[in-house]
Amino acid sequence: MLLGVDVGGTFTDAVLVDGDRVLTAKSPTTPQDQSLGVLAAVEAVLALAAAAPGAVTGFAHGMTVATNALLEGRGARTALVATEGFCDLVELGRQDRADLYRLDAAHPAPLVPPQRRVPAPERHAADGTVLRPLDEAAAERVAQAVAALDPEAVAVCLLHADRHTAHEQRLGAALRRRLPGVHVSLSHEVVGTFREAERAATTEVDAALSPLLRDYLRRLLDRAGAAGLPEPSIMQSSGGLTTAAHAAGHAALTVLSGPAGGAAAAALVARATGVPDLLCFDMGGTSCDVCVVQDGRVRETAGREVGGREIALPMVDIHTVGAGGGSIAWCDAGGALRVGPRSAGARPGPAAYGHGGTEPTVTDAHVVLGHLPGGTPLPGGLTIDAEAAHAAVAALGDRIGLDARATAAGMVRVADAEMVRALRVMTVERGVDPRDFALLAFGGAGPLHAVGIAEQLGIRRVVVPRAGGVLSALGLAAADRRTDEVRTVLLRGPEVTAAALRDAAGDAREVAWDARYAGQSFELTLTDVPPDPAALRHAFDTEHHARYGYADAEAVLEVVAVRRTRRAPGPAIDLAAGDPDPTAVRGPAVVGLPGATLVVPAGWSGAPDATGTLLLERAA
Repeated sequence: MLLGVDVGGTFTDAVLVDGDRVLTAKSPTTPQDQSLGVLAAVEAVLALAAAAPGAVTGFAHGMTVATNALLEGRGARTALVATEGFCDLVELGRQDRADLYRLDAAHPAPLVPPQRRVPAPERHAADGTVLRPLDEAAAERVAQAVAALDPEAVAVCLLHADRHTAHEQRLGAALRRRLPGVHVSLSHEVVGTFREAERAATTEVDAALSPLLRDYLRRLLDRAGAAGLPEPSIMQSSGGLTTAAHAAGHAALTVLSGPAGGAAAAALVARATGVPDLLCFDMGGTSCDVCVVQDGRVRETAGREVGGREIALPMVDIHTVGAGGGSIAWCDAGGALRVGPRSAGARPGPAAYGHGGTEPTVTDAHVVLGHLPGGTPLPGGLTIDAEAAHAAVAALGDRIGLDARATAAGMVRVADAEMVRALRVMTVERGVDPRDFALLAFGGAGPLHAVGIAEQLGIRRVVVPRAGGVLSALGLAAADRRTDEVRTVLLRGPEVTAAALRDAAGDAREVAWDARYAGQSFELTLTDVPPDPAALRHAFDTEHHARYGYADAEAVLEVVAVRRTRRAPGPAIDLAAGDPDPTAVRGPAVVGLPGATLVVPAGWSGAPDATGTLLLERAA
């Protein structure tokens, strides 16, 4: 019996897979302590199955603890130790603008203020030559200076420590002796690749968030143990599961834990339905997460910004916008209707939830339009309050001179435009034609908007899984266990030999290469390429031409880093199991799904496939 639990901004979703049964439940998210909502959702789904907690053999969990803390700038009281002269590395960053055309826009302040940055009297050269040695006495003095700052966590990032780790290891040992119980993040253990600015920023995030995540996971493990549940595995940003202990020690691995479950589920749907190319959008109560599945594989990236901070770790390539069912509609200074990014969250939530919310949300707009009828039961014992939703939307309509229905329709169109923009970022802006893909819609609010978004992008096929409302939780239950290791190699020209590549790849079955033309500043990541110089060269020239429109056969190739992935396949889950299949549908229609509602306008129709997944197509 497999259990997956995904924490969203409004609801916490639970999926229980028991042989040929797939049962689902939702519970209101509890922002003050997400573990309370997790256990409530688990209790609800176990009650539906009439099963005891002890029958659960696997428990996978995706959460937003690290994500929320990063976006809100919260973290443990952290100190940073860096090579003397480089303590301001994170603040300086790449010295680029946060927004090219907005001079008032600024990068978020570093998580470690200047007064908690401690210099280390040491220096390695790039080739490993020790220019300034760090002996035990010097390491102890640095640890003493850090201890005087009374930190809750310490980040250590020294120049060239990605390849030459001795000084970081010495400092780490001294800090752990001096500060037992204080979390210490060493950059070579967190990142392992060159580029000091990104490595330092990632290590700082890891140190600041790990104590928060550790405390949350401790509460969750205590509650799960008391309930008779097994220890949960935690979803990483890479789309693979790891142990709770490993996640607690490296919180930076989990900054996209929640959205990554949806990406894992999207790959599951692609395999099960035989639709290998999918544009995926997971629309919940607070935000919408967009990713791409191409040839049956979720697109990944070697790093990205999250909340304006660089995270140089493998992760699912996801773009997020603040458009969800709880996103609040408002009128800007010019009188234009806007939606989000501010959300009503779990409390008070949309006006329709009856928790005292008075501001109009996207969910309230769907109530006014009749997509969500009044009196519809909700998780947590709530029911849709149509009068409250109408009053909230009508109040906004009075300010912009429209009636309630026209205002609601405008709110939905604006929310659609935000999601279309996000999908274009992941496709058109990267040279990919969205019309070559099917659109996969999931999340509690995704199917409400699916067909409207497909029409704007020129997509003629929409895929809606039967468990679309809780698909991310199902993806958690089916996810692989995964570990990633990245190492700088810096091989150039004649150094790129078969022997050197085989040595870099080691015994890993899944290897990716970061490569570039000599003189370039950034790399392309190549997957499914054997450790062979000719194959690597051909793959790089081909990818470079596809990405930038040209390839340079005369340029020297440089292999910068090797990425090794080891995974244990997750359990096989049959999408055909669970609730009765939906029936064939022809628009205009509104279709109820477990945990979600699908709106099918005129001109669209479809039927379920063998897995119970609805495949909608636009009439020719």
